[in-house]
Amino acid sequence: IMELKEGMLAISKAGHDKDCWYVVLKVEGENAFLVNGENRSIERPKKKKRKHLQGINRVPEILQEKLNKGIIWTDVEIKRAIKLAKQD
Repeated sequence: IMELKEGMLAISKAGHDKDCWYVVLKVEGENAFLVNGENRSIERPKKKKRKHLQGINRVPEILQEKLNKGIIWTDVEIKRAIKLAKQD
């Protein structure tokens, strides 16, 4: 299992949200808290077991910059980062 890190992109492998794209907000033990800027906002992240996620080994630049500065992302930025990643 790939190590999930804050800001990393992840795709759900199981559950009703299978194949949905997310950004990892934080990781606690076996669980990851995910956001996608739409139905899963910063205020209401989705809790999902790490084994049900396929990590994508990169953090979108737009999110990494803010992560480095310790600034919290906006839902709009998260949505944009996912959209851009899907186009690659």
